[in-house]
Amino acid sequence: MGLEKNNILCPYDGSEKIYILPDTANDLSSVTFQIIKEDHTLANSLRYVIMKNPDVEFCGYSIPHPSEPKLNFRIQTYRKVSAVDVFLKGLDDLIALCDHIADTFQKELKSSNMKE
Repeated sequence: MGLEKNNILCPYDGSEKIYILPDTANDLSSVTFQIIKEDHTLANSLRYVIMKNPDVEFCGYSIPHPSEPKLNFRIQTYRKVSAVDVFLKGLDDLIALCDHIADTFQKELKSSNMKE
């Protein structure tokens, strides 16, 4: 997937989903992403996963106004590591975590049904 500075992902409706806001450091060690049509459900889970990365100095998010469907997600890294790479790895790690939870739940559900 090509990664442009102003747009990372395009959802199926063709609109931009994630933007990199202008306050980005030249070396990409400090980036604020704006994510459209998401809320605390994604943001808090992603923040938790990203903060486990030892290259991350700070990770946080804010929802500027409850009536606007967007959130601002900031990542600052140590050692000039790209915050964009950390963000993408965080998304991959969160997907893997959700897949693991779903698989474990399904196995336990099948195991429980077999015991009955």
